[in-house]
Amino acid sequence: MTTSSRRAFAMILPLLLLAVAALACSAAAAPEAAAPASSNPTALPAAAASATDADSSATNAPASPATEPAQPTAAAPVEAKARVMPDIPQISGIDAWLNTDVELQIAELTAQGNVVLVDFWTYTCINCIRTLPYLRDWWSQYEDDGLVILGIHAPEFEFEKDYDNVANAIATHDIGWPVAQDNSMVTWSNFNNRFWPAKYLFNSRGEQIYSHFGEGAYGETEQKIRSALVEAGADLSDDPLSLPTDQVRDPAYQDARSSGNAPVTRELYAGWHRNVLTARAGRAPYVAQQEYFESIANGTSDAAGLIDVTIPQDVEPHALYFQGQWSVEPERVRHARTTESLEDYLALNYAAKSVNVVLTSDSGEPYRVIITQDGAMLDATNAGDDVQWDENGYSYILVDEPRMYAIVDNESYRRQAILTMRSDSADFGIFAFTFGVYEEGP
Repeated sequence: MTTSSRRAFAMILPLLLLAVAALACSAAAAPEAAAPASSNPTALPAAAASATDADSSATNAPASPATEPAQPTAAAPVEAKARVMPDIPQISGIDAWLNTDVELQIAELTAQGNVVLVDFWTYTCINCIRTLPYLRDWWSQYEDDGLVILGIHAPEFEFEKDYDNVANAIATHDIGWPVAQDNSMVTWSNFNNRFWPAKYLFNSRGEQIYSHFGEGAYGETEQKIRSALVEAGADLSDDPLSLPTDQVRDPAYQDARSSGNAPVTRELYAGWHRNVLTARAGRAPYVAQQEYFESIANGTSDAAGLIDVTIPQDVEPHALYFQGQWSVEPERVRHARTTESLEDYLALNYAAKSVNVVLTSDSGEPYRVIITQDGAMLDATNAGDDVQWDENGYSYILVDEPRMYAIVDNESYRRQAILTMRSDSADFGIFAFTFGVYEEGP
């Protein structure tokens, strides 16, 4: 954290303490009330600084449902390891199944001689999205040999509980294996899981023989799958052994890292719930403006605050700033008015090669978000896959469904770049930003 960041954090800390106290009183006064949308069992971030010195491969969450909301913050890569389980965890508390007409259990599948790979994921998680091509390859190559993949969709945001949203994501990513909607995180808790994504491999005897948390270790995971299938009686002699490799990091990032100066902006959350809890844990919040916290200092657990703010001249790295009128809500920040000249916007000073953002539209109507970097419109050299251009050369994304949008993909790693996003629509709602340093992909 820079000196100016520490100074800013010290200024807003009293407001954060007031907000935490107000939330505690609200929770104590109404214990019978339904849990707010943001009470998904996610966790305090593992990283203590506003940027990391390595790209993140997993999103961290607590081992069991918490009474307070959480923040899955990008965690350091987690080593693959096996975990002994005395009993096969139950897949229970499922709201709906997709890509199957029957409810499935690991014990029944392994009793039939199958090898089962359980994958915990959520559809806006960039770490999960990066693993999907490998899962598709394994499903295609080994399904006929007895591999069953079970996707457990455990939502990070409230809108990810919607059946149609999950079904659309499954279609978009060409997911053919069965997926269970674990909206209440019951199966998540049965596994004592803490990460998105997380993979658990069971052999045909029902023993959990391997697990891996986060991205990477794809070759090791496939080797474990093959060994379990052969042990179960599968003949893989005609299947060529060509183990996959992990994604390659950008060379410029690798060079900067070798010199010890390669910060990567951590995952940034816009909603106040995660900001308050992160600050309470002694870490810099994701939003840097004092007015943001003043707006919710006396709020309840589902309150929204209204801010009318001005972005300072100097934008600190690895934090969100807002200009104009915005509604500060538990899971997101939403543009609080309809404008005509794009006068309200957000800005961030980031370090990464690629940038992604999770956005929604309350009305369901599509809207445009104009994106600039370092004061200029994006072009073919730095635009993400979801960016397009209008007849005036404005670079924008069309927000037409609640999902993650790929907005920036620089030619190489940037240690500093100023990104702005602006829209006239009052539907403009920002949940989270994620960042990447891979040579290809988001």
